[in-house]
Amino acid sequence: MTYENLDAKLVNSLLSNGRASLRSLGDELDVSVTTVSNHLRDLEDEGVIRGYTPVVDYDKLGYDVTAVLQLKVEGSALPDVTEKLRQEKQMVSVYEVTGDYDVIAIGKFTDTDGMNDQIKSILTDADIRESNTSVVLNAVSENEQFDLDLTEE
Repeated sequence: MTYENLDAKLVNSLLSNGRASLRSLGDELDVSVTTVSNHLRDLEDEGVIRGYTPVVDYDKLGYDVTAVLQLKVEGSALPDVTEKLRQEKQMVSVYEVTGDYDVIAIGKFTDTDGMNDQIKSILTDADIRESNTSVVLNAVSENEQFDLDLTEE
Protein backbone atom coordinates (compact mmCIF):
# COMPACT_ATOMS: atom_id res chain seq x y z
CA MET A 1 0.00 0.00 0.00
CA THR A 2 1.63 3.29 -1.16
CA TYR A 3 0.49 6.85 -0.52
CA GLU A 4 2.82 8.43 -3.08
CA ASN A 5 0.81 11.00 -5.05
CA LEU A 6 -2.37 9.70 -3.40
CA ASP A 7 -4.05 13.11 -3.28
CA ALA A 8 -3.35 13.76 -6.97
CA LYS A 9 -4.54 10.26 -7.87
CA LEU A 10 -7.69 10.80 -5.82
CA VAL A 11 -8.40 14.12 -7.56
CA ASN A 12 -7.79 12.54 -10.98
CA SER A 13 -10.18 9.69 -10.15
CA LEU A 14 -12.86 12.16 -9.09
CA LEU A 15 -12.33 14.17 -12.28
CA SER A 16 -13.12 11.00 -14.20
CA ASN A 17 -16.13 10.15 -12.03
CA GLY A 18 -17.26 12.68 -9.44
CA ARG A 19 -19.93 10.27 -8.23
CA ALA A 20 -17.52 7.43 -7.42
CA SER A 21 -18.10 5.80 -4.03
CA LEU A 22 -15.41 5.74 -1.36
CA ARG A 23 -15.21 1.97 -1.78
CA SER A 24 -14.68 2.14 -5.54
CA LEU A 25 -12.06 4.87 -5.09
CA GLY A 26 -10.28 2.74 -2.49
CA ASP A 27 -10.32 -0.26 -4.81
CA GLU A 28 -9.04 1.81 -7.74
CA LEU A 29 -6.25 3.40 -5.70
CA ASP A 30 -5.44 0.26 -3.70
CA VAL A 31 -6.03 1.90 -0.31
CA SER A 32 -8.64 1.49 2.41
CA VAL A 33 -11.97 3.31 2.43
CA THR A 34 -10.83 5.05 5.63
CA THR A 35 -7.70 6.34 3.89
CA VAL A 36 -9.75 7.64 0.97
CA SER A 37 -12.21 9.26 3.35
CA ASN A 38 -9.45 10.93 5.39
CA HIS A 39 -7.62 12.24 2.33
CA LEU A 40 -10.85 13.42 0.74
CA ARG A 41 -11.83 15.26 3.93
CA ASP A 42 -8.39 16.91 4.05
CA LEU A 43 -8.68 18.00 0.40
CA GLU A 44 -12.10 19.47 1.14
CA ASP A 45 -10.89 21.20 4.33
CA GLU A 46 -7.95 22.71 2.42
CA GLY A 47 -10.30 23.98 -0.29
CA VAL A 48 -8.67 21.87 -3.02
CA ILE A 49 -12.03 20.20 -3.62
CA ARG A 50 -14.72 22.84 -3.20
CA GLY A 51 -17.73 20.73 -4.06
CA TYR A 52 -19.28 18.19 -6.33
CA THR A 53 -21.40 19.40 -9.19
CA PRO A 54 -22.73 18.04 -12.46
CA VAL A 55 -21.23 19.21 -15.74
CA VAL A 56 -24.17 20.81 -17.51
CA ASP A 57 -24.42 21.14 -21.29
CA TYR A 58 -26.13 24.53 -21.46
CA ASP A 59 -26.60 24.23 -25.23
CA LYS A 60 -28.90 21.24 -24.71
CA LEU A 61 -30.95 23.32 -22.26
CA GLY A 62 -31.41 26.11 -24.82
CA TYR A 63 -28.60 28.40 -23.65
CA ASP A 64 -26.81 28.24 -26.97
CA VAL A 65 -25.70 31.89 -27.23
CA THR A 66 -22.40 32.62 -25.49
CA ALA A 67 -21.10 36.17 -25.13
CA VAL A 68 -17.66 37.34 -24.04
CA LEU A 69 -17.68 40.81 -22.49
CA GLN A 70 -14.49 42.80 -22.15
CA LEU A 71 -14.80 45.81 -19.84
CA LYS A 72 -12.66 48.77 -18.85
CA VAL A 73 -13.55 49.82 -15.33
CA GLU A 74 -12.75 52.81 -13.13
CA GLY A 75 -9.85 51.57 -10.98
CA SER A 76 -11.36 51.81 -7.51
CA ALA A 77 -14.68 50.36 -8.71
CA LEU A 78 -13.18 47.08 -9.96
CA PRO A 79 -14.23 44.98 -6.93
CA ASP A 80 -17.78 46.34 -7.06
CA VAL A 81 -18.15 45.74 -10.79
CA THR A 82 -16.77 42.20 -10.63
CA GLU A 83 -19.04 41.35 -7.70
CA LYS A 84 -22.10 42.67 -9.57
CA LEU A 85 -21.12 40.61 -12.62
CA ARG A 86 -20.57 37.52 -10.47
CA GLN A 87 -24.12 37.86 -9.18
CA GLU A 88 -25.65 38.38 -12.64
CA LYS A 89 -27.80 35.50 -13.74
CA GLN A 90 -26.25 33.53 -16.60
CA MET A 91 -22.70 34.90 -16.14
CA VAL A 92 -20.70 31.69 -15.90
CA SER A 93 -17.22 33.21 -15.53
CA VAL A 94 -15.86 36.58 -14.41
CA TYR A 95 -12.14 37.35 -14.52
CA GLU A 96 -10.01 40.34 -13.52
CA VAL A 97 -7.32 40.47 -16.19
CA THR A 98 -4.25 42.33 -17.39
CA GLY A 99 -4.07 43.96 -20.80
CA ASP A 100 -6.33 46.44 -22.57
CA TYR A 101 -9.39 45.54 -20.49
CA ASP A 102 -9.83 45.07 -16.75
CA VAL A 103 -12.58 42.43 -16.72
CA ILE A 104 -13.65 39.58 -18.95
CA ALA A 105 -17.05 38.02 -18.29
CA ILE A 106 -18.65 35.10 -20.09
CA GLY A 107 -22.39 34.65 -20.21
CA LYS A 108 -24.81 32.03 -21.57
CA PHE A 109 -28.14 33.08 -23.07
CA THR A 110 -31.14 31.49 -24.76
CA ASP A 111 -31.28 34.07 -27.53
CA THR A 112 -29.65 37.28 -28.72
CA ASP A 113 -32.54 39.44 -27.48
CA GLY A 114 -32.05 38.20 -23.91
CA MET A 115 -28.30 38.63 -24.26
CA ASN A 116 -28.73 42.16 -25.59
CA ASP A 117 -31.08 43.15 -22.75
CA GLN A 118 -28.80 41.79 -20.03
CA ILE A 119 -25.64 43.32 -21.50
CA LYS A 120 -27.31 46.71 -21.91
CA SER A 121 -28.40 46.52 -18.28
CA ILE A 122 -24.83 45.74 -17.18
CA LEU A 123 -23.40 48.60 -19.26
CA THR A 124 -25.57 51.19 -17.49
CA ASP A 125 -23.05 51.01 -14.62
CA ALA A 126 -21.27 54.39 -14.62
CA ASP A 127 -18.04 52.71 -13.48
CA ILE A 128 -17.74 50.84 -16.78
CA ARG A 129 -15.81 53.17 -19.10
CA GLU A 130 -15.64 50.99 -22.20
CA SER A 131 -16.84 47.62 -23.39
CA ASN A 132 -16.37 45.16 -26.20
CA THR A 133 -18.74 42.21 -26.64
CA SER A 134 -18.10 39.18 -28.81
CA VAL A 135 -20.59 36.43 -29.57
CA VAL A 136 -19.08 32.96 -29.72
CA LEU A 137 -19.65 31.26 -33.08
CA ASN A 138 -18.36 27.83 -32.10
CA ALA A 139 -17.19 26.53 -28.71
CA VAL A 140 -14.30 24.31 -29.72
CA SER A 141 -13.44 23.49 -26.10
CA GLU A 142 -15.30 24.53 -22.97
CA ASN A 143 -15.24 23.75 -19.24
CA GLU A 144 -12.41 21.28 -19.68
CA GLN A 145 -10.55 19.96 -16.66
CA PHE A 146 -7.20 18.24 -16.70
CA ASP A 147 -5.57 15.45 -14.73
CA LEU A 148 -2.94 16.46 -12.22
CA ASP A 149 0.67 15.61 -12.96
CA LEU A 150 1.81 12.60 -10.95
CA THR A 151 5.57 13.07 -11.37
CA GLU A 152 7.80 13.82 -8.41
CA GLU A 153 8.88 17.43 -7.92
